[in-house]
Amino acid sequence: MTHGIRTDTHTPHLNGDRDWRDTATRYALLPLRIFLGVTFIYAGLDKLTDSAFMKDAGSGSVGDMMRTVRDSSAIPALVDMALENPVAFGYAIAFGELAVGIGTLLGLLTRLAALGGALISLSLWLTVSWASDPYYYGNDLPYLMAWLPLVLAGAPMLSLDAALRSRRRRRAYQ
Repeated sequence: MTHGIRTDTHTPHLNGDRDWRDTATRYALLPLRIFLGVTFIYAGLDKLTDSAFMKDAGSGSVGDMMRTVRDSSAIPALVDMALENPVAFGYAIAFGELAVGIGTLLGLLTRLAALGGALISLSLWLTVSWASDPYYYGNDLPYLMAWLPLVLAGAPMLSLDAALRSRRRRRAYQ
């Protein structure tokens, strides 16, 4: 029996594999978009419907949480700014999370929504979860990293951004 190197590269499955890989590549960010969108919508609604959270003081309040993390945060001045009006800060975070989640899930102004999500995650990492030891126990840093591909790539598939882009192209060629 002789052994040789096969020089033909065309197999019956090559085009099928390429099509599958191309499709997978195009839709690769969709699971991330769905996860982050649903999670941020849930986080915003959870804050808005939690009667204890939207208070200046008391168990589970945004005010007490901010006072607890103030001395261990990377940027205490940021926490001090939030403590000037903790309830307004709580509403700003909750409505910000809702806007980011809805924009991401629908794929509307996706890069802007993802940038907002990254900034929320960054601010929470630098304040609330900064003292997590080891650092990977804090959940805000992985969320920050998860937002970055969407900041860079947007939502090219199954999004309002893609539909609007396609509509603009059709109008440009007419």
